[in-house]
Amino acid sequence: MAILIDETKRVLVQGITGREGQARTRLMREYGTNVVGGVTPGKGGQSVMGVPVFNTPREAAEALGPIDISVLFVPAAGVKDAAIAAFDAGVKLTVLVPDRVPVWDAMNIAAAARANGAKFLGPNTLGVLSPGRGVVGMIGGRAESARQWFKPGVPAGVGIISRSGGMASSTGYYLGQAGVRISTIAHIGGDAVLGIRIPEAALMFEADPQTEAIVIFGEIGSTQEEELAGLIRDRKVTKPVIAYIGGKAAREGTRFSHAGAIIEGGRGTHAGKVTALRDAGATVVDAFGELPGAVVDILRNNKGKSLMSESEKNAVWHTAVTQIEPNRVAVRGYDIADLIGKASFGSAVHLILTGSLPSAAIGRLMDGILVASIDHGATPPSALAARTVASTGASLSSAVAAGIMSINRHHGGAIEDCARQLKAIADRAAKSNIAMGEAATQHLAAMKEAGERMPGFGHRYHTNDPRTSRLFALALEAGVDGSHMKAARAVEECFAVAKKPLPMNVDGAIGAILADIGLNPVVFNGIFMIARTPGLVAHVVEEQSREKPMRRIDPVNHGYDGPPPRTL
Repeated sequence: MAILIDETKRVLVQGITGREGQARTRLMREYGTNVVGGVTPGKGGQSVMGVPVFNTPREAAEALGPIDISVLFVPAAGVKDAAIAAFDAGVKLTVLVPDRVPVWDAMNIAAAARANGAKFLGPNTLGVLSPGRGVVGMIGGRAESARQWFKPGVPAGVGIISRSGGMASSTGYYLGQAGVRISTIAHIGGDAVLGIRIPEAALMFEADPQTEAIVIFGEIGSTQEEELAGLIRDRKVTKPVIAYIGGKAAREGTRFSHAGAIIEGGRGTHAGKVTALRDAGATVVDAFGELPGAVVDILRNNKGKSLMSESEKNAVWHTAVTQIEPNRVAVRGYDIADLIGKASFGSAVHLILTGSLPSAAIGRLMDGILVASIDHGATPPSALAARTVASTGASLSSAVAAGIMSINRHHGGAIEDCARQLKAIADRAAKSNIAMGEAATQHLAAMKEAGERMPGFGHRYHTNDPRTSRLFALALEAGVDGSHMKAARAVEECFAVAKKPLPMNVDGAIGAILADIGLNPVVFNGIFMIARTPGLVAHVVEEQSREKPMRRIDPVNHGYDGPPPRTL
């Protein structure tokens, strides 16, 4: 787990068309954050890096569905209105990146958040990053550096809370160099009035089973560290806390680094914070350079799982797919021995492609999709290619590879292409506030004018593809009936009304269902390859065991001499 951000959170970028918004959207998307939309008033209908832009957060939520997090890259003067608009649209967490937000505006934002049962991070924050899972804001600067610096907290990690943006990244970097995995890095912001403060973030880490210890980069000013000490004394925070407090040399009335880092009235002093934390049982180091070593010592003494092996520390790149250890194979964190006999093949495919194990119903649906595409006779290009290469005496792997290599844009690619067209129809309906049927009519007319065909509809052999209705029925049983499936039915109805019936084929059905399950269309062709491979193996083995080498293979005229129709 992690706090605040992971790969499941749906993120909205307010100010996405600006220079900063575009740059940080690129970082977030390249790191794997699920950025679903953006907002810039007056620029609705545009797109940034494939992300649809709306005029308001409410329009975005109505078109895209619920938004979990909104991150703001707008001028300081516009932060208050932008944040409140996000709360009003049902967003439960806003990340306020800009600095110089007026204190009175921050107070109004806090009141609006309370009224809407929402939270906010900042203002003046670099955001939050859960290594390997997602980033909101700008921690790391670039996706490549963020992956190199911050080590994912699998199977466990430490949580970092920082009052300094630069030191949030530095703390994560030096912990990684010391061999410490990280669950989440949270920069709470440097202003006097904040949303999520150190005590609240610490309670989040306390509740996170993946977090083994909490690392604090604190500063003089405010009472956040003292309040954390109180939580430790009251046993509300029981995990080890390791802290460094900046600003030791600052004198009363002098601001240190941030607007919130100022000693006044004898409160918020360096000595007071250090004493409070140490008296509560936290470890406080005197120099920042001592922080990584102190964290390592505590984890080692507690036999923590956040420490990496030497080989992991020295790794120059990482994979989140499968972990191999002596006598253990873990796929996306699940011990494969535990999956054997408990997870179906379709569930395992879903797991390895998405990182999450689906429900039993979705697993059955994935199984159905794989079975539906396992073979379609000897005439498809992949089967003909595999059999032709097999007839030369080539190995099984070479012949099957030839079949796989023929799966491309026009053979199997309709699954992905159809899903993208269905999304365009659903987006048109949402943006124009029109019925799905009208959106489908307009989209098909535009495709016809451009000389394009709608993929996933019609078939060379089937006037009513028997696999389509079965898959849709299975999807409905699993509770799957999203915008892509609705758009597919609308397209089918448009063809029927035009008296040019082009029923949905299995490619269209699979594309619509996989998209509504939430899979990324870039893997759809791969799923077709996974499904079709057993059929190709069967064709290759049959070709080499029944036919003469180097025969001329007729692409159409062949008979069937297998088992008669059977029932389950």
